[in-house]
Amino acid sequence: MNTYALTAYEKNGEKILDEAITASNDSEAKQRGEARLAELNMQEKTHRLTSPKGQLLLFHR
Repeated sequence: MNTYALTAYEKNGEKILDEAITASNDSEAKQRGEARLAELNMQEKTHRLTSPKGQLLLFHR
């Protein structure tokens, strides 16, 4: 299992979400990240999901 970083921000730059997501691969992590954002109703907030290697898997501005 790998650990991915999911963060979300307000328009003013305030960090409103900073969570670790555990998944076996990038695809699973992306699905889990999208589900978590939907659960918190943050899909339209600025957010990103990065892999343990630093790859950007999700980004919304």
